[in-house]
Amino acid sequence: MVNDRSHAEELTQDVFVRAWEKLNQFRGEAAFSTWLHRLAVNVVLNARKSEGRARSRFDDDQEGLDSLPVGASVSLPGASIDLEAAIARLPPGARRIFVLHDVEGFKHEEIAGMLSITAGGSKAQLHRARMLLREALQR
Repeated sequence: MVNDRSHAEELTQDVFVRAWEKLNQFRGEAAFSTWLHRLAVNVVLNARKSEGRARSRFDDDQEGLDSLPVGASVSLPGASIDLEAAIARLPPGARRIFVLHDVEGFKHEEIAGMLSITAGGSKAQLHRARMLLREALQR
């Protein structure tokens, strides 16, 4: 989710600290692993949101390579598009569902519980993400 091993390791430490701090809030309504995964996803998403805000403060409205995730390549006419860059361009909700379902292998019911949405909403967002990716990859 962050495309940088050292940053992922830092966030992992943050997840364990947050889990320790929030352990008393675990109600046992879902599996502990589901609760911990949701906590981890929230930590990563919050970090990405904070980094985006910090980056936008220092950008002079320049778009281009700086807006791509680490390791993504630029799509030139006639060149194949980088899948990671295409995923990064998905709307946040669709990207989150796509990663949880197609990359991490969670079922729609599990995703619904983690994100406080319906399973149908998860399916709809996944369909939307796949259609947007298909469109981006066919260009």
